[in-house]
Amino acid sequence: MGPDFRLEGRLRRQGVWPVAGVDEVGRGPLAGPVAAAAVILDPARLPLGVNDSKALGPREREAAFERILSTAQAVSVAFVTPPEIDAMNIRQASLAAMARAVAGLSLAPAFVLVDGRDPPPLACHCRAIVKGDALALSIAAASIVAKVARDGMMRRLAAAYPDYGFETNAGYGARRHLDALERIGPTPVHRFSFAPLRDKS
Repeated sequence: MGPDFRLEGRLRRQGVWPVAGVDEVGRGPLAGPVAAAAVILDPARLPLGVNDSKALGPREREAAFERILSTAQAVSVAFVTPPEIDAMNIRQASLAAMARAVAGLSLAPAFVLVDGRDPPPLACHCRAIVKGDALALSIAAASIVAKVARDGMMRRLAAAYPDYGFETNAGYGARRHLDALERIGPTPVHRFSFAPLRDKS
């Protein structure tokens, strides 16, 4: 059983619409931004093959991403940069990314469903749902959009900083990445507030 549209549908029947799903990715990496996405699905054109992004392979994610973009009523992606993460801490950076994603939607949502325990600061009603990306289709769609968008950014950063393997490790502490940190040192896209980078700043 994957995520479904029941939560969103219930709100819509109560006259609460649009409903956005929101999720973020990239809390744990040593490099690169935190990314968040907000998605308002079209109840008449729900995309097929949408699941929690962690449950999909890269090709399935890319295909679902394209279906979401072609059918959703509104999609927005936002990033919080490594210097911002260092300045505000990763929890606040994640909440800021989600708030920015919602603010970037072309439709203002009446209600937001967000993955996790902490709702971001928003002007509308919001419900945080633990493991929401496995329950609500809008959140699952947002998790896919955020993951694909961030992976694309990390591939672009890999072209600028080719020694760290960002195209495959997405900034996480894989062996190639850690070896490059020891050999070359950090880049401007590293998070200097994260161990083991705190000692290198």
